[in-house]
Amino acid sequence: MTAASHEVSEHHDEHESTGVENRKLAMWAFLSSEFLFFGALITNYLLYSSRTFEQGPTPAEIYDIPFTSVSSFVLLMSSLTMVLAHNALSRGDQGATRTWLLATAMLGSVFLAGQVFEFTEFITVQGMTMQTNPAASAFFVLTGFHGTHVAIGVIMLLSLFGLSKRMGGLTDKRFLNLELVGLYWHFVDIIWIVIFTVVYLLTAVPGAGG
Repeated sequence: MTAASHEVSEHHDEHESTGVENRKLAMWAFLSSEFLFFGALITNYLLYSSRTFEQGPTPAEIYDIPFTSVSSFVLLMSSLTMVLAHNALSRGDQGATRTWLLATAMLGSVFLAGQVFEFTEFITVQGMTMQTNPAASAFFVLTGFHGTHVAIGVIMLLSLFGLSKRMGGLTDKRFLNLELVGLYWHFVDIIWIVIFTVVYLLTAVPGAGG
């Protein structure tokens, strides 16, 4: 292997026209498609949320905004801990990197627990299921898909934590892995900001819910 080819392998393969590492470029392309996907789901919910239905309550009538606000704050704080993990690794502080990765995963898990509790309340207490009306169905699909993305992110964070623990730290070659997971995690946080603002706050019925 020549010195030039060795240098390329050390710094990862870059896309010729952009100068961006191929995996990072692929992640940006994936996240762009995901923005469109969630945009379609949010639009679908908004179309149904403005209608009235004979069957059962609609999500906007039973939102517990204070509870969801706390869950949203927890998820937003996980973006901060993700940034701290990235900064710690850039300084070569492996212990702090693992600490912040684990903190991010735990905050994401708390958010997921809150979503499970909310779904349980809607179904068992309020009597709203996916079959109740189209607005309820659109709500469960939208927030369920977002929750699935958060769960995938938690798994990736725990995988990085385990890898760092087993290898005694994340090497320079694996720095990009943390960057990619960070991009994904910030994406799910941004999507939730949009969902919470548009789906919860702007469509909630005044005086309804908890």
